[in-house]
Amino acid sequence: MLLDTFGRRAVDLRVSLTDRCNLRCTYCMPEEGLQWLAKPELLTDEEIVRLVTLAVRDLGVQEVRFTGGEPLLRPGLVGIVEACAALDPRPELSLTTNGIGLARTAAALRSAGLDRVNVSLDTLDGSTFQTLTRRRRHHDVLAGLAAAEAAGLVPVKLNAVLMRGVNEHEAPDLLAWCLERGYELRFIEQMPLDAQHGWDRSAMITAEEILERLSARFTLTPEPSGRRGAAPAERWVVDGGPGRVGVIASVTRPFCRACDRTRLTADGQVRNCLFATGETDLRTALRSGADDAELAALWRAAMWGKKAGAGIDQPDFHQPVRPMSAIGG
Repeated sequence: MLLDTFGRRAVDLRVSLTDRCNLRCTYCMPEEGLQWLAKPELLTDEEIVRLVTLAVRDLGVQEVRFTGGEPLLRPGLVGIVEACAALDPRPELSLTTNGIGLARTAAALRSAGLDRVNVSLDTLDGSTFQTLTRRRRHHDVLAGLAAAEAAGLVPVKLNAVLMRGVNEHEAPDLLAWCLERGYELRFIEQMPLDAQHGWDRSAMITAEEILERLSARFTLTPEPSGRRGAAPAERWVVDGGPGRVGVIASVTRPFCRACDRTRLTADGQVRNCLFATGETDLRTALRSGADDAELAALWRAAMWGKKAGAGIDQPDFHQPVRPMSAIGG
């Protein structure tokens, strides 16, 4: 098992498959992009499968989420999913994506064993999408959502970040649109994980503001607290149901005490927290011939040292040097 000194058990593994992305979201990276990891630094497909196998078979991981960067840019993605779906015990497999390319890959991913997807979509307006992402790919995301649903990657979940003065007014429209289509919407507070280190707490749209905007149009009833478990989103029943909406308030309402996640970066580093400033190197050990027992010991030690919380509200908080695209969301 992957335990820490506060009694938390990590059963949810986030695996970043690449640091590359085909969008340039303003809250994530600069317009010119970043210095991407060199190919030799990235884990190979076989190395990823070996570490996921170790996590599931020997360390108690039950859920695996593939992330990036943009994981659909990983050439071997379908094969990785297929290999992980063949594990015993079989983990739940999901994918977080910007949706570009999903129209052509959804069916293959479903056939390989992927269970569901989370798609990032911050706006219903093509012009606003271009402002936020610096790309004209809004139609591709919508096509990807439709393809995911048609392929059976359900429930389709949407992640949305609201930016002040850009798309904050769209919160009710986004929810109405998702309710009509049976998508599950999650609003996420903008987090201090941008490559530019330009995050400004005072400019962030808070969970409280999001709920205020939604409540102006919908009746929101909180789900019983016991249903949340380790899920990052607080959820509300909308207009009596069955539709629901979630808010992930990583900054203003941290959920660290229930965190059950462990993270593997595209270059083979274990991160015990999204906001960690340190990592544990599995890639070097793996390529130096370490056996599974040695790798498992390194992973357990990495998680044992997890802090009580991310410390965003502490005066000594420092934003991680590595951006979201390298860490994996």
